[in-house]
Amino acid sequence: MERSNMSSGGDFILLGFSDRPKLETILFFINTVFYLLAVVGNSTIIFLSLVDPRLHLPMYFFLCNLSLLDLCYTTSSIPQMLVNLWGPHKTITYVGCVVQLFAFLSVGGTECILLSVMAYDRFVAVCKPLHYMAIMHPQLCLQLAAFAWLSGIANSVLMSPLTMSLGRCGQRRINHFVCEMPAIIRISCVDTSRVEGLAFFLAIPIVLVPLTMILVSYGYIAAAVARIRSAVGRRKAFNTCSSHMAVVSLFYSSIIYIYMQPGNVASQDQGKFLTLFYCLATPTLNPFIYTLRNKDVQGAVRKVLGKDSGALDMGAH
Repeated sequence: MERSNMSSGGDFILLGFSDRPKLETILFFINTVFYLLAVVGNSTIIFLSLVDPRLHLPMYFFLCNLSLLDLCYTTSSIPQMLVNLWGPHKTITYVGCVVQLFAFLSVGGTECILLSVMAYDRFVAVCKPLHYMAIMHPQLCLQLAAFAWLSGIANSVLMSPLTMSLGRCGQRRINHFVCEMPAIIRISCVDTSRVEGLAFFLAIPIVLVPLTMILVSYGYIAAAVARIRSAVGRRKAFNTCSSHMAVVSLFYSSIIYIYMQPGNVASQDQGKFLTLFYCLATPTLNPFIYTLRNKDVQGAVRKVLGKDSGALDMGAH
C-alpha cells in the first residue's frame, strides 16, 4: 500500500529545457513547424494510399501503417511539449504521463517490427518479382501488420504498469520533456534492476530480432542487385529500397543511442535532443523520404491536385 501511494497520483514536472529559456523559445517555433509538417505529410500519405488505386499495393499499405504510427507518436507527445515550452508551467498529469509512456512503448515496438516487415516486402519485390503479388497477398499483409501492432501494444501493456509502479518517494521532477521509460526509471528510489532486466529481455524480440531480419533481407537484396547486369535495372532496384534504408537508419540509430546511453548529465542532455529528433524530425522526414523519388506517390498527388496527365510511370516504386 505504501509503495502504491508513492507511485501513483499527482502531477509530474517535465524539466525539459527549463534551464535554458531562450532555447525553449527557439524550440517552440521550430517544433511547431516540424509538428505541422509531420501531421500534414503523414496524413497526406494515408489519404493518398486510401483514395488512389495505384497505391493499393503492399508497399503502400505498410507505408500507410508507418504514417499512422508516426501520427500517434507525435500527437501523444508534441502538443504537451509545446505547451510546456511556451508557458511557465511544466506539469503533466499522472494520466497524461501514463498515456505518453504507453504510446511511446507501443508505437516504438510496433515500428521496429513494421520496419522488418517492410524490409521483407522489399526483399520479395527485388528477389522474387514475378511472384511478388502471389506472396504478398492482402491476407498476409493484414496478418503481418496486425502482428506488428499487437506485439508493440503487448510490450507496452506489460512494461507501462511496471514502470509506473516503481516507488519514487515523492520525486515528481522528470529530467526530460516527455514521460519516457528511462527518464521515469531514473527518478525511482527503489531497486529497478528487475524492470530494466525485463526491458532488456523484451528488446531481443522487439528490437534485435527485427533488426537482424532487416540486415538479412538487405543482404539478400544486395546479392540480387549485384547479379543484375543492366545499370537501369540496378538503379531501379536501388530506388526500390533506398527510401526504406534511409528510414531504418534514422530510426535505429536514434533508438539504440537513446536506450544505451549512460545515466550521466551530459548524456541525458544529448538524449533529450536525440529523443526530440526521434519523435519529431523522423516522423516529419519519413513522408518526404518516401515521396522524393516515388513516381506513384507523385502521380497520386498530381491526380488529387487535378494535374495528372495520364501518362505516369505505373511501375516506379
